[in-house]
Amino acid sequence: MFDSKITRRGLVATAATGVAAIGVLGASVESANAYQGNMERALAALGEALSSLRESTPNKGGYRERAIGLVRNAITETQAGIDFAARHGGG
Repeated sequence: MFDSKITRRGLVATAATGVAAIGVLGASVESANAYQGNMERALAALGEALSSLRESTPNKGGYRERAIGLVRNAITETQAGIDFAARHGGG
C-alpha cells in the first residue's frame, strides 16, 4: 500500500536530488553550447590554407604574402569568436 505521508527528510532528499540533476543538465547544456563545431572546422580549414600558402612558391607578385597575412588574421578572429562564445555560453 502507498504511504502518502511525506517526511521532512524525504522531502529534503528529493529536493537535493532534483537540484543535483538540474546542475548536471545545466552543465551539459553549457558544454554543448560552448562547442563551436562550425567555427572549429573553419579554424582547421584556415590552418590548412595557411599551410598550403606557406608551401607555395613566392613568385606571386606579393599576393601570396598578403594572403598569408589575411589568413592569419582570419585565424585570430575565428579563435576570438570561439573564445567569446565559450565565455558567454553561445552556441
